[in-house]
Amino acid sequence: MESALSSLVASGLPEASVSSWTAVQPHVTDDFGRDLDQYISYWQQTYRLLSALPAKSSRSDVERAAAQTLLTAGRESHERFLNAYTRQLYDSLTAQRSRFVRADRLVAAAAEAFPGLVPSEAQLAAESKLKQGDKDGLEIDQGILLSHVLAERDLGTHLCHAMLLPRAESADLVAKFQASGKLDLGAARVERRGNAVLLTTANPRFLNAEDDTTIDSIELAVDVATLDRASGVAIMRGDLAHKAKYSGRRIFGAGINLTRLYHGKIPFLWYITRELGYVHKLLRGVASDDTVPDDLHGGGCEKPWIAAVDTFAIGGHCQILLCMDYILASAGTKLTLPARKEGIIPGLANLRLPRFTGARIARQAIQHGLELFCESAEGRLVCDKIVAADEMDLAIDRICEDVLSSGQAALVANRRALRIGFEPLDTFRQYCSVYAREQAYCCFSSELISNLEQNWNVRSRETA
Repeated sequence: MESALSSLVASGLPEASVSSWTAVQPHVTDDFGRDLDQYISYWQQTYRLLSALPAKSSRSDVERAAAQTLLTAGRESHERFLNAYTRQLYDSLTAQRSRFVRADRLVAAAAEAFPGLVPSEAQLAAESKLKQGDKDGLEIDQGILLSHVLAERDLGTHLCHAMLLPRAESADLVAKFQASGKLDLGAARVERRGNAVLLTTANPRFLNAEDDTTIDSIELAVDVATLDRASGVAIMRGDLAHKAKYSGRRIFGAGINLTRLYHGKIPFLWYITRELGYVHKLLRGVASDDTVPDDLHGGGCEKPWIAAVDTFAIGGHCQILLCMDYILASAGTKLTLPARKEGIIPGLANLRLPRFTGARIARQAIQHGLELFCESAEGRLVCDKIVAADEMDLAIDRICEDVLSSGQAALVANRRALRIGFEPLDTFRQYCSVYAREQAYCCFSSELISNLEQNWNVRSRETA
């Protein structure tokens, strides 16, 4: 603490304020109420000192060191507090687990109920105006909280259940879809296709990349497609692209929108709500209040998913394929997981890709940038069938007929049995506990910032 005091005072922070902060240093005493008061006081002082420093982009070396001291101390105190009191916090936010609260709302509620544990709405709003490289990474505290919740088996399972429930708006949307057979949600469209339902994702300006403007529409569309009782199978496909090089061609998707990420518009919770939300629903189905699809009594609602993959599936879109029951690809399609180069974790690909390719090829793809072309030996481990681009529509219809020929009961029973063997819910929960913390740190790491800046500069030169 003497070292911290020295570095903070050297940065120009008032010595009296620094001394007050270093004197607090709360510790756990097993008295939740008293400890909470002490920690809240400490967290609030930490944030006040941090806000007294210049903006990150304007700090001197000494000021940057002071900011890091404050941020590290705050995060370490969050870890200590949550090691002791995660259960009390979660139960207080969910009325003793009598209410299901989605991850994003849980974090927002925690910010109000326990000031300083995670950033407030005002702090997040201020950071959202900054480029990713100019943020202090206050959202890392959200990852720490969620990691602790998911690490507790009963709490984490309850949170996973909350994220598998249909969105509040979904019931009305299902009714509209059943009445017309079509639904346009902007970034996603749903339409009837015989005994199947087709979900088309659309962000054509960015090669169907995903970002903060698309995630809600896609999850709602997944809810509608899954809950639609008139169809026995669902298909996901990318829309036509607008960019000159790919104009008029369908693209499954370019992964995360790096332009939005560079400008700081993709919050950390986007990663969590994506993986625990619609991507998880593709794999496990949509839950009900009483049960999740992996319940031993077979509750919830699910159906087989077919991916119709055109041109390429990069990053997050390659991750989606690992949740699918059948993957149809047009000839020449490329699958890549470039998250390593971007400095982040490729969703749950680290958990799921080895099931398709084996551990060695998975490591090469995730850690060393191996590209999987669908016709290659490695690509065929992921893709079930490859056809010419102009034969995709006919092939989709034929595969749907083949999938449905065994009967809906057998389809659902078999996919559930396979999933429980390969990825039980408890395995998913444990992975996500690690993912929440590690991805939070990765999102604000110097490696990510450097890679974003490098990619942005290259793109700027190419378009100049």
